[in-house]
Amino acid sequence: MLITRYKTIPKVIFVIESFASHILKAALYLTIIYILTSCSQFSSRPGAVNFHNVSARYNAYFMAEQDMLEAEFEMKKAYKEDYNQLLPILLPMDSVLSLPVKPKLQDAIKKSSIVAEKHQNSKWLDNSYIILGKSRLYLGEWADGLEALRYVYANGRDENDKNDALILLMRAYIVRKDYSNALGVAEYLSQQPLDKGSVRDFYLTKAYLHQQNGEYLTSVAILEETFPVLKKSRETARIHFAAAQMYDRLGQYALANKHYRSVRKNRPDYDLGFYSSMNSLQNEVVLNPKKDLSAIGFDRMLRDRKNDDLRDRVYFTMGLLAEHRKQIPEALGYLQKSAAASKGNMQQKAHTYLQLARINYESLENFEVSKAYYDSALAILPKEAPEYALVADRKRALDNFVNEYTVVTTEDSLQQLARMNPAALDNRIDAIIEQKEKQRIEEEEQAKKALMASLNVNPQNVGNPLMSGNERRWELYDPALINQGKIDFKRTWGNRPLEDDWRRSSRPLRTLTSSNGGTSGDSANVAAASVSVDNGLKKGTVEWQQVHDQLKAKIPLTDAQFAESQSKKEDALYNLGKIYRFDLKESQRAITTFERVLADFPKTQYKDEIYYLLYLSYEDENQIRASWKNKLLIEYPNSTYARLVNKVTDAAGNTGNPVKEYEAVYQLYTDGNFTKALEDIERNLPGYKGTMIEDKFALLRVFLIGKVRGKEAYSQAITEFMRLYPASVYLPRLKEMQELNSLSMGKR
Repeated sequence: MLITRYKTIPKVIFVIESFASHILKAALYLTIIYILTSCSQFSSRPGAVNFHNVSARYNAYFMAEQDMLEAEFEMKKAYKEDYNQLLPILLPMDSVLSLPVKPKLQDAIKKSSIVAEKHQNSKWLDNSYIILGKSRLYLGEWADGLEALRYVYANGRDENDKNDALILLMRAYIVRKDYSNALGVAEYLSQQPLDKGSVRDFYLTKAYLHQQNGEYLTSVAILEETFPVLKKSRETARIHFAAAQMYDRLGQYALANKHYRSVRKNRPDYDLGFYSSMNSLQNEVVLNPKKDLSAIGFDRMLRDRKNDDLRDRVYFTMGLLAEHRKQIPEALGYLQKSAAASKGNMQQKAHTYLQLARINYESLENFEVSKAYYDSALAILPKEAPEYALVADRKRALDNFVNEYTVVTTEDSLQQLARMNPAALDNRIDAIIEQKEKQRIEEEEQAKKALMASLNVNPQNVGNPLMSGNERRWELYDPALINQGKIDFKRTWGNRPLEDDWRRSSRPLRTLTSSNGGTSGDSANVAAASVSVDNGLKKGTVEWQQVHDQLKAKIPLTDAQFAESQSKKEDALYNLGKIYRFDLKESQRAITTFERVLADFPKTQYKDEIYYLLYLSYEDENQIRASWKNKLLIEYPNSTYARLVNKVTDAAGNTGNPVKEYEAVYQLYTDGNFTKALEDIERNLPGYKGTMIEDKFALLRVFLIGKVRGKEAYSQAITEFMRLYPASVYLPRLKEMQELNSLSMGKR
């Protein structure tokens, strides 16, 4: 029995072990279930939160942050500073600049989105949304980027993260030039407690806001408070440079130099240090006008081999200083050297051309040369450059200006020649021909010398310029040979304009031809022309007399020709005044030009409009302005311009619905109430300026004037309409009305 009892013990032990095993398995299953349920991204339990914090921080968020940092580093590295322009305090968010790093930014978006999808209870959720929004802003996806940042502000759990999102949101508003919203965000942030890093970013962003809005004094005031919390770095040096530039624009050159010196203390790269030194030297000369330019050290900078690619900037600065001292010829010389020294720096070359254009326009009034420099600047200036639109507008204005100015100077010169007695006129024409022939010979001699220098041969060996040694060279491969070909062509055929059929036998053999179709100066009719014969023109020959007669034929010697010349001059002066007033924004020169039109042409057809433009060109407080208004109202009380100076609108400045108002006035017209309709339309016509039916109102006014004021006023109204609305669809109808009215008045 004892033996039997011992035999049952193993069975009991087996049962106990089996039961314990089931208990352990159940406990393990329960533990696993507990861990899985407690790690849910929607759980607020400490274990779940810690798990998702670690998973988010050291996986998705870490990789997204690294992608963002690498992308920003590459964009900063690729960004090319233009030190002639005001450096932005913060680098712009440019979708073009982000194209090379687009894969990194997209990866940052993908990784930061993982945190939003799988780690909702993580404390890194707000940071991930900030990276997501910033990446989208860099890529130009503004709507999505702004939405992500607004989400952080509305739903964020950490106040510092919410403030960081708002700072970035303010920066995005600035880039989009939405300054009112940016100011609203800045006002809110100024009331919030910010940590040290956020204070720095907020101050820099707010200074950037005022800088971009043109409020330089406020911007530098904020920067002065920010510099103590900035560490020494290239970025800090760059911000000092931006502050110095703003002080320059405010005329505070001593404070500007203080920051230019601070640039060199903050580890700048070579270019930034160089430009800060150049600007500082420039300010020293401005602050001390007696300072000797030769003692500044420009020669040493030019000799330094490290500055080989910056020689254009040295010459540019020397040119600006020479101009500041009213040494215009020296300034032009330095600027031309700067343009010649600009090899790969097209930005600097463009600014040099702009300075040359400005000096030639403002100081020398050499308008054609100024136009040429604007053309050159526009050709190399990037379209995204901030000044591109202004330069393009000025270039277009100068194109029109030069055309009109050439007409004025040409007709002035021709009329001056026409007033000479016949003998003096013939002598003057002969002198013009002789002068141009001498100039042509000198130009050909210079071209020959240049050709020989380029070929590196003696004059005796230039029998066949196409031969180099024993080999024949194709002309289009050698610029020197191309130049020689041009000279040979010019010698044989003259300076021909670019046109078809120039070799027709009906043309004179030798002519003086203008290269641009216009002329200027005392010898206006032969400007930019040249005479080309093998041995030069000889006075007394048939060729000489032929050229003499051609020039004389252009001079207005008869009354009809002189009247035509006067008409051209009147139109050109009138157009010049409008270009000065509206395109070049030079009111004083516009006033001078308009007054010249009135003085030279007392009965000009543009008198009422010129009165109005003179009224506009004077400042509000100037008493002369009122005198031009009175002259307009007295002499032309019924003109459109008289109505414009008496413009009446409602208190809010609105004129209502143009279509409904037209229908109301037209109803008065159809009802036969012509006087009331004319009063209404003349009172409200200025309010329709710029609308699609402006010319329709003006046409109805013409009809009403014919009904109320008689045929003479009707004729004047038709002429006025044709001048003010040359592109109107109603113009053919007005021309028919004018012809009928003329016939009617003739019969009367």
